[in-house]
Amino acid sequence: MQHQAPIARRRARRTRRRVIAIVAAVLVLAVLVTTGIAVLRLQNNISVSALRSSDIDVPDSSEGVNVLVLGSDSRDFNTKGFGADNGTRRSDSMLLVHLSPNNERIEAVQIPRDTVLQRPACADTGSGAYPGGYGMINSALNYGPACSVAAVEALTDVQLNHFIEVNFEGFISIVDALDGINVCLEKPMTDPKANLDLPAGRHTVDGTDALALARTRHAVGDGSDIARLGNQQKVMSAIVQRATSREVLARPERLYAFLDAITSSMTVDQDLSSLPSLASLAARIQAVPTDKITFMAMPTQPAPTNRNRVVPAPDAALIFERIKKDIPINSEAQSSTDEEPAREAAQKLQVSILNGTKVYGLAGKFADAAAEEGFTVSSIGTATSLHERTRLLIPDTAGAKKAATGFAKAIKLDVAPSVADVEEIQLVLGQDHQALRIPDNKPVKVTSRTASEKLCG
Repeated sequence: MQHQAPIARRRARRTRRRVIAIVAAVLVLAVLVTTGIAVLRLQNNISVSALRSSDIDVPDSSEGVNVLVLGSDSRDFNTKGFGADNGTRRSDSMLLVHLSPNNERIEAVQIPRDTVLQRPACADTGSGAYPGGYGMINSALNYGPACSVAAVEALTDVQLNHFIEVNFEGFISIVDALDGINVCLEKPMTDPKANLDLPAGRHTVDGTDALALARTRHAVGDGSDIARLGNQQKVMSAIVQRATSREVLARPERLYAFLDAITSSMTVDQDLSSLPSLASLAARIQAVPTDKITFMAMPTQPAPTNRNRVVPAPDAALIFERIKKDIPINSEAQSSTDEEPAREAAQKLQVSILNGTKVYGLAGKFADAAAEEGFTVSSIGTATSLHERTRLLIPDTAGAKKAATGFAKAIKLDVAPSVADVEEIQLVLGQDHQALRIPDNKPVKVTSRTASEKLCG
């Protein structure tokens, strides 16, 4: 009888372990089943359309990625209050998004819907064929996303890797899945045409009001399409900040609702239509710091044929060229003044330039560039021998390093100064001079903001 109690206890422990194991197995199975159902549902949510209507090789997106984001004004859905469905489908907003190869930055350029251009012809991808012609860029979507892709590529000369289309109803559901976004209004905003009526101050707005804020033209500026672009930047920044917050990422049910709303709301190209492809792109975007996500409006000027329409201004070409070459876009509002003291210090010193290559007239070309930037070139000449490496020599005096750095940046050379037995800044050009050239990145005038900027003061 003395041994019965220990035996009973051992049996009880074994029974508890079996129960725990069974419960754990059931829980794991439930998670796997639920996850499988969730993944299947998210995958089935996604709608697909052609990226192009012609046989053009899509650029490799393993490096930099260019995505066209389209906000469709189609009324073909259940939500009321946006007008009757007349069968048309235009892009109420267009965003050319560039993700750098190393995931260091994102530049998102808003293309106004009132932009006019000679739109290219589009073959039928399910919405009818378009023969091409002059008109507003937003109407290209009526012939399918592939026609919008062709129009944007014609306008910007930037080749696109993907497109994402979201309609009004989808936008509302995305914001609602985040439990709203935070905005601040300096003054009351009322626009009956956009279903907008909000007092001044701080607000957590739902999807309907967020859409109204993004769409309103009559409550901002001169009531034009251009005037509302700054307001759209604030709404997009608010969405980015909310979607990347712990309140969403650390809440599985909220994160799933967000993902469900996104996948249910969008139409994408074939290469972006699988969950792994979307997850891969999302992971790259999430790796970018919010202060390196910049929204900007395409610089415009009135169209010559219609003052109520716009065409790209000269600075727009600079923006699109830099996107093509993956050069950071330096907006005038964001340009640093830190280089000015260095430039001023350098301009007080004399500079000599020596050609250490076989390229005839190279020292003279750099001297001309230095003179254009306000530097005094005391002499140019030929080095006593050929040089593989470009060198920037400075005297061992106070401020010489800072001055020489300012000089190098002004003439767009990425070369560090080194102390030598010289009396003035001396640039000795080597065979590597071409590889050291800094791409032209003069500031461009553009309305912009980063996704990290405070939404409320």
